[in-house]
Amino acid sequence: MDLPRNTFKQALSAGQPQIGLWIGLTSPISAELCAGAGFDWLLLDGEHAPNDVPVLLSQLQAVAPYPSHPVVRPVNNDRALIKQLLDIGAQTLLVPMIETADQAAETVASLHYPPHGMRGVGAALARASRWGRVGDYLKTASDELCLLLQIESRQGLDNLEAIATTPGVDGIFIGPADLAASLGHLGAPSHPEVQQAIAEALATLKRLGVPSGILAVDETLARQYLAAGASFVAVGIDTSLLMRATSALAASFRDVQAPASSDPAGY
Repeated sequence: MDLPRNTFKQALSAGQPQIGLWIGLTSPISAELCAGAGFDWLLLDGEHAPNDVPVLLSQLQAVAPYPSHPVVRPVNNDRALIKQLLDIGAQTLLVPMIETADQAAETVASLHYPPHGMRGVGAALARASRWGRVGDYLKTASDELCLLLQIESRQGLDNLEAIATTPGVDGIFIGPADLAASLGHLGAPSHPEVQQAIAEALATLKRLGVPSGILAVDETLARQYLAAGASFVAVGIDTSLLMRATSALAASFRDVQAPASSDPAGY
């Protein structure tokens, strides 16, 4: 049995922009529904959504038959948790709150087996190896892994180039909401200072040849980021889409105004 190919990683390497959707409803049914919508990638959020390893596993299984590539975001760069996520079959991770090159290198090490890293070996128990049916899994697993690191603080921006050029890092994701808070503009990622910082970060990553990503639920802003060179852009959030649609439907029958959306540059 062959190891599944990481089509998302291949597309980033080829310079093909990837359009994604944020998934936070923690349901394999809603994840599968979204997987059939035509997005290139889906972010399964284990940082802010109430996802644990078994629930993430159920969503990975649900989206597996579809071409949308699942990207899993753990709550942090904990090595033991990363090991579990890789074992259940995640091939692309988006790791939040990276602020230094040392943290980047530690995270890279968590993805790979010795001698190139520190990932624990237990392939016979892992969905990733199809429970041992992928005979050369231990030797080939790293080829299909993709590591995205999330920059979302002033310190992270200060160390952006060192983080982005750490060997084993495949891409950098700019987190607008936390970045805004770090820069003194909590809840206002559209603030000019925040947008300027994002623009400079995207320009730096483009110069370095490192794929960059971001979340933007506003279409105009998302297209602006793509034009600036962003490689993987999430253009919506499942919870927000459901919230807006249900609120608008209820409001239409009660002759009231639906709740206003939050800042379109964040979430």
